[in-house]
Amino acid sequence: MKILTKGTLKLFDWFLITGAVTLNLIYSALSGELDIIGSIASVTGVVCVVLVAKRSISNYIFGIINVSLYAYISYKSRLYGDFALNAFYYLPMQFIGWAMWVRKKGDLNSKGQIDQSIVRSRIMMWHKRVLLVLGCAVTIFLTGFLLQRFTADPQPYKDAATTVLSIIAMFLMVKQYTEQWILWAIVNIISILMWMFVWINGGPHAGLIVIMYVFYLANSINGLIVWNNAAIKDSRMKV
Repeated sequence: MKILTKGTLKLFDWFLITGAVTLNLIYSALSGELDIIGSIASVTGVVCVVLVAKRSISNYIFGIINVSLYAYISYKSRLYGDFALNAFYYLPMQFIGWAMWVRKKGDLNSKGQIDQSIVRSRIMMWHKRVLLVLGCAVTIFLTGFLLQRFTADPQPYKDAATTVLSIIAMFLMVKQYTEQWILWAIVNIISILMWMFVWINGGPHAGLIVIMYVFYLANSINGLIVWNNAAIKDSRMKV
């Protein structure tokens, strides 16, 4: 399988990838140690989400590496919600999503040509969006209560929000819905705040994870624009 077709990555995409690599190197230099695990997790995560924004099936290659390492880092930082999310949901969903995207591959790229390395994007109906918002709110509250009551999680409701929204966003991603990017943006904002707290308190690898989520946030905005434009273009083609 081709990881990329010619011209897939634009200037903004290269900015995100090279920026992530550069900041990881700077962070390592300032901290006086090379954090190999954190750096690999951070860079592969950025490459993965950049490829998702481009609707590229090959995002799952980097996703498998990223979520495996992120699960390990989350466990060491006692963020048990994030650990469970990555180890028991994200990781198997990488293989499920890969299989589903391969079956639905083929759509118009930015040049108007059929590209077998990308998938189509879809937009939800408004009544489904309302149900999505209500379902997210109720589930976040219940999950946060359980984490606060039965675990030593230092940030139960923030952890619950990232866990619940990420589960739903990943499902929407596999189903090729554009609305995934709204949820990803919220997850990224909360995650930046959560990991900054961990970083301040001396959590391992936390600084690099903050860097990763800053780039995730920028990419989620770009992904929303790209997927929404592609979905609109597909709907016009059907008409």
